[in-house]
Amino acid sequence: MTMDTPAQLNSAQLNLARRLARPELLELQPYESARRIGGRGDIWINANESPFNNSRLDRVNRYPECQPPELISAYSQYSGVCADNIIAGRGADEAIELLIRTFCVPGVDSIACFGPTYGMYAISARTFNVGVNALSLTTSYQLPEDIMAQVGSAKLVFICNPNNPTGTVIDRGSIEAVVAGLPDRLVIVDEAYIEFCPDYSVAELIEKYDNLVVLRTLSKAFALAGARCGFLLAKAPTCEMVMRVIAPYPVPLPVSELACAALSENGIALMREQVAELKVNGERLTDTLRSCGAKVLSANGNFVLAEFDEPKAVTARLTQAGIVARTYSDPRLSNCIRFSFSNKEETDYLIEQLSQ
Repeated sequence: MTMDTPAQLNSAQLNLARRLARPELLELQPYESARRIGGRGDIWINANESPFNNSRLDRVNRYPECQPPELISAYSQYSGVCADNIIAGRGADEAIELLIRTFCVPGVDSIACFGPTYGMYAISARTFNVGVNALSLTTSYQLPEDIMAQVGSAKLVFICNPNNPTGTVIDRGSIEAVVAGLPDRLVIVDEAYIEFCPDYSVAELIEKYDNLVVLRTLSKAFALAGARCGFLLAKAPTCEMVMRVIAPYPVPLPVSELACAALSENGIALMREQVAELKVNGERLTDTLRSCGAKVLSANGNFVLAEFDEPKAVTARLTQAGIVARTYSDPRLSNCIRFSFSNKEETDYLIEQLSQ
């Protein structure tokens, strides 16, 4: 990805990404790692690498590309988003931090998020001394009607869809209305679980809105949580600003190879087959939870949130059976347990324990 010269930056001050970015980044000369400088040759002695490859994996003695072209191309083809509008990194979690570091001035700026939701939006902001406007979803887990007023002066607005941990969804029209209504803020839609309800994705709206950012990951439906690979999707000017603060080598070579395999035609077919299987087992689990008297929200990800009259007793029973589920300290979720969907064998065992 090419970087603008200072003269070009001065002529582009009206660009939204540059108006929102931390001022010092406009003149920052990004670190020119060996691979971002590029070049062609038979002998590479520009990065202080070892010439010895001591692994069965090819090229791991050499630094990887900052943004592996094969990986970016594969995700572009899968997502339908232009390659210039994609940044790959260490999961969607890194993308959250990169956005905060790029656009929020510590001690001055703030973000907004709508709970109960994924905790890393707030934690990432606070670790960088960025304020958090912690707003609430409605009782039906939708965005508040007066959202434009509630976000206040927040520079970044995070919306998790499908939402974690509730598993609920917000329709595309409502999200687009927020994006259109906040043209001077970045609206970040976290689509970590979108493969389980693809009709709710707003990724195709990136071409339409300068202020829309979409986060994606291969950790959930693509079964690569241990590889740590995610994507930030946004207009090219936003990506260019984020690339000023990204680490020199955010995508290790083995991760890139695993991700490209997962995004191949066969890999995508396998993902969709497994998503379908998870949904079937999730429905079985949901039926059992309801038969046990739990209040269960409709699931739109690979998990279901259930509310119990005696959650501690249920947790104790699960722990005794060697099952680890997710509980919460948030008062809004104090009686809730989140159950991730699993394969048939594990689901059978979980159903057996819950039925007892």
